[in-house]
Amino acid sequence: MSHQHAAAPQGPQRLPGIQHIVAIGSGKGGVGKTTVAVNLAVSLAKLGHRVGLIDADIYGPNVPTMLGSTRQPSIVADNLMEPITAHGVKFISIGLISPGDKPMVMRGPMLHQIIRQFLQQVAWGELDYLLIDLPPGTGDVVISLVQTVPLTGALVVSTGSSVALQDARKALEMFHQVNVEVLGLVENMSQMTLPDGTVLDVFGAGATQQTAKQYNLPFLGSVDLDPQVRTGGDSGLPAALAGDATPRGREFLAIAEKVVARTQELAAKSEDVLEIS
Repeated sequence: MSHQHAAAPQGPQRLPGIQHIVAIGSGKGGVGKTTVAVNLAVSLAKLGHRVGLIDADIYGPNVPTMLGSTRQPSIVADNLMEPITAHGVKFISIGLISPGDKPMVMRGPMLHQIIRQFLQQVAWGELDYLLIDLPPGTGDVVISLVQTVPLTGALVVSTGSSVALQDARKALEMFHQVNVEVLGLVENMSQMTLPDGTVLDVFGAGATQQTAKQYNLPFLGSVDLDPQVRTGGDSGLPAALAGDATPRGREFLAIAEKVVARTQELAAKSEDVLEIS
C-alpha cells in the first residue's frame, strides 16, 4: 500500500500574526516610492501601530540607508531571520545581506525565492501593517507577491508629471489584473516652496489627484518637494520622525491616517463577502 503525502497548500497563504499587507508601487523609478514607503512606515509607527517593511526593490535596496541601519540580520529559532528595528519599524532588505556597491544580478526564479523568504522566513512577530516596497515598473516581484500572500491592497506613488502618471496608470492596471485592491494614489514632490514664499509647480501639482478621480480611487495626499525629505533619507532620519512638528511630517501622518482608514474599510468589506459566501 503506497503512502501518499498530503498535498502542499496551493495559492497565497496568510502570514500568522500579520493583520494587513500593503504593497507600495510606482510605474517608474525616480518618483520617490521608497521615500514614501519609509516615511509611511515611520508615520504608522508614530500612530501606535506595529509596523514591518520589506525592501522588495532587489536591484536598488535603499531602505537600510533611509532607516539608518545596515547591520546584518541574525538567525533566530526555527532558522528564521530576525528583522532589524529602526525608528519603531521592523525591516528586512537584500541590502542588509549583500551590502555595498556590488549589483544584484539575478533571474526571475531567484527573485521569487527572495520574496518568499522575506515573507515567510523572517521572524516578524505580531504586526498591524507589513509594507512592501516594490521595484518600479510592472515586473516579476508583484506576481511572486500575489502568489505567496493575500494583500490587503496596494498604494501607487507618482509625481504629477504626465510621463510619471502614464506609467502610474500601468501600475494601476497591473494591480487590477492580479486582483489587488488599490488603496489610493499619493503625489510625491508635489510643489516646492522657496524661502521667500514663492511656490514652484515643478512636476505638475494636482495631476495625480485628477488621475485618482478618473479611476474612481481615493487620493491619499501629497508631499511637497523639500530638501529636508532628501536629507532625512540620506542621513537615516526620515522626515516623518518630526511628526506634527513640521509640514512634511504632517503630510506623511495624514497619508498614514488615510491608509489606516482604507485598510480597515477593505478588511470590513472582505469580511462581509466571506459572511455572504
